[in-house]
Amino acid sequence: MGIGRRWTTATAAATMTLAGTLGLGLMAPVAQAAAHGPCYDGRCTTTVSRPTNITVDSHRFGFGKLRITHISSRSVKMSATTTGGARLSGSTSPGGTVRLNSLSIRVQSVSGHKAKLVLSRAS
Repeated sequence: MGIGRRWTTATAAATMTLAGTLGLGLMAPVAQAAAHGPCYDGRCTTTVSRPTNITVDSHRFGFGKLRITHISSRSVKMSATTTGGARLSGSTSPGGTVRLNSLSIRVQSVSGHKAKLVLSRAS
């Protein structure tokens, strides 16, 4: 009877430890993304109306801030500086896509000086 109890206790402890580790592992990216903004993981739809910075995961994309530098009815200009110091930039008209490293930025629409952007991870 003693061996059965020790085994049950050890199994329960191992199961709880494993569940806790997996649970924290699944929650950590969500908590981290929430602290940095909705586009941190590179998947979001956002509307910008003036030059602004969008924070993204620097480990995943090679840069931490996507800068929207200019919005007009004909184009949206953007830039980023990589963690290594290289400068990336791009410009596109509504309906077009710019790829900076592994981040795709699609300009879904522009109305006046407001641009609707769709960020996604490039494959």
